[in-house]
Amino acid sequence: MEPIDVIAGKVSVLDRSDVDTDQIMPKQFLKRVERSGFGQFLFYDWAKEPGWELPANPILATGENFGCGSSREHAPWGLQDYGFRAIVAPSFADIFYSNCTKIGLLPVVLAESQVRALMAAGEAEVDLAAQEVRFAGQLAPFEIDAEIKHRLLGGLDDIALTLKQADAIAAFERERENRIPPALAGSDTTAL
Repeated sequence: MEPIDVIAGKVSVLDRSDVDTDQIMPKQFLKRVERSGFGQFLFYDWAKEPGWELPANPILATGENFGCGSSREHAPWGLQDYGFRAIVAPSFADIFYSNCTKIGLLPVVLAESQVRALMAAGEAEVDLAAQEVRFAGQLAPFEIDAEIKHRLLGGLDDIALTLKQADAIAAFERERENRIPPALAGSDTTAL
């Protein structure tokens, strides 16, 4: 996972609320086993609508309750594969929010008025370390869990976090090899 510090660039606008994961990544595209290649199917049905345009910019600004519906991981995978690195909205579905942070896609919650101002600005900087979004001379602070922030700044997914404990895991496994299971403690183990 790539570390996140500052995400800067143009803002794509999806001015819709209650965007569910089936619209983000329709079910017929969930058969793939790898995490890449989903961007081409992003908003597949909506992309057929006349006048649809959603440029692949680093920042997506959208409406409240983004990512509601089923908990499919493919939705964040598709958004990231398409080119988005940060999504700014008034609110997110909880599981969707968590799925984003696990792959290095930064979900940012701002007040609806701030999201609307960001949409109008067209360009922004999302600064994770400072926990602020800067656009059109404005500065909008945002909250994020300290552990999630640490993982995103360090580019640490679940596997990388586990590997940081490799020495402790190896020590545990060595100790475990010589341990007598509690059910057998005090009994004659020579017959085993």
